[in-house]
Amino acid sequence: MRTGEIKRRTNETDVVLKLEVDGQGRFAGQTGVGFLDHMLALFAGHGLFDLTVTAQGDLQVDEHHTVEDVGICLGKALDQALGDRQGLVRTAHSFVPMDEALGFVAIDLGGRPYCVVDATWHTPRVGQLGTDLIPHFFESVAIHGRLNLHARVLYGRNDHHQVEALFKAFGRALDAATQLDPRRQGVPSTKGTLSA
Repeated sequence: MRTGEIKRRTNETDVVLKLEVDGQGRFAGQTGVGFLDHMLALFAGHGLFDLTVTAQGDLQVDEHHTVEDVGICLGKALDQALGDRQGLVRTAHSFVPMDEALGFVAIDLGGRPYCVVDATWHTPRVGQLGTDLIPHFFESVAIHGRLNLHARVLYGRNDHHQVEALFKAFGRALDAATQLDPRRQGVPSTKGTLSA
């Protein structure tokens, strides 16, 4: 099993996260931010990852540090689980509709961290989660997971639906990109490395 487990403790948060890439779509845990938990469950379920996360953060300040550090831990766990990335499909994308909203995510596991999120929010918050933190979460995952991630909401009226479409698309695209191609010998790169 390709597994990553990260423990991150700072003066702001205490996070323990475990990711099994070849899972069954199970999510367990609690971050203290209910809407984030809902999105992580969708990510795991639609990507067929097994994800366990417990986080205690300074929510008396706001949810920023908790969301950021969960994203950092998810990225690091993914990087750990993928190891040298030999045999990976590497790139994939997914479109996911959620009622009136349509989300798109494209991923490249080529080792070069970059993130672009193109979305227009209609409200400042969805539940306990500030919509400005959605791009920041994806950026944290991309940087620490060493992946190129492009996420876009093509259209939608309801922010809950828009965010949900993105997290489902993220799970599905990452699932496809992390598959092993039996035809692939070595790392999926014509330059022969994903670490330089």
